Amino acid sequence: MYSIGRPITQHYRTFLSTDSRGGLDGSGWTKAPPLLDSTVFQDRITLPPPPSFPPFPGWARASTPSEAAFLAGAALSAISPIARNRHPLGELWRQRLALINAAALARQAGRTEDEAELRDAWYLRNGNDPGPGRRILSAWRALSERVALSCENWPQILSGAFELRQDAALEEVVARATILAQGEGTFAAAAEIAAVSMKLRPDCEPLALWLADAVLARRLRWPAPVPLIAKEVRRADLRGAPRHLEGDGAWLTALSLACARAAAAASDLYAELARRATTLITAAPKLRSKDADRTLALLLSEDAQPATAGKASDRSSRRLFERLVALGAARELTGRPTFRLYGL
Repeated sequence: MYSIGRPITQHYRTFLSTDSRGGLDGSGWTKAPPLLDSTVFQDRITLPPPPSFPPFPGWARASTPSEAAFLAGAALSAISPIARNRHPLGELWRQRLALINAAALARQAGRTEDEAELRDAWYLRNGNDPGPGRRILSAWRALSERVALSCENWPQILSGAFELRQDAALEEVVARATILAQGEGTFAAAAEIAAVSMKLRPDCEPLALWLADAVLARRLRWPAPVPLIAKEVRRADLRGAPRHLEGDGAWLTALSLACARAAAAASDLYAELARRATTLITAAPKLRSKDADRTLALLLSEDAQPATAGKASDRSSRRLFERLVALGAARELTGRPTFRLYGL
């Protein structure tokens, strides 16, 4: 028992009221109360549930050339609520679409990288030379960001993403894209800028597809572009795009059908991500790691995370991700025993 004259140790002062004899405040404690760990009792971050949207209409999945414009309009109307929503899952949705489209472009260019290898290059490769695969992915991730809506940023973004000289041809393409982005129409504007780009810069096919998505997003007033058409457009159709400037309607039809297919796939992807995000949020109360809330917030808005992404120790982070996988709230994306990446 402490004596009356013994000074009260500072860390026993856990209450605002004046301590009584022996360091107690008359609240019924028989000994000094235990230290409170602020990392355990701190307020948890409440993660917002992802919004749900109506499923993509089955009839809009048709591929009838005579109804191409109608199908494309219906398809984009179906995904517009998703594209306009500001939930963090929208960032992940766009990043995953960027990865899918970049992998398709890599295949068209004769490269061997698939989605998993491009993801590895983005999250695990360091150094001054990112490599061709990562440069492709970098261009499409840049397309998925809000800054890609700003026409003033296009010369710098495009010259860096596609390693293009800012020559007269590129300046003319960007100038035409700026006019179309502020004009009338949606598919017509996207088709025209792709045609202009392929006519003036036929050496850079991805440039035409990038600008088509960016102009389309500007015309639809989305808060950020959605990478859509690169995976669905056939190279033969794209190479014939300049004929659109001479009145040939084949390119507009091909682009409209590609938009319809891409929108259907994007809607399906969002529905799957929303289901996984709901499972992740449901698992949040079961986690006790001090880095859990930050990690879950990153998983909701980022395509993938290495096991060492948080502020906690490597071992603690790995245990947290393993716990999430065991709960079915996250996936290990690589299938490797080391250098793992996790995501929804």
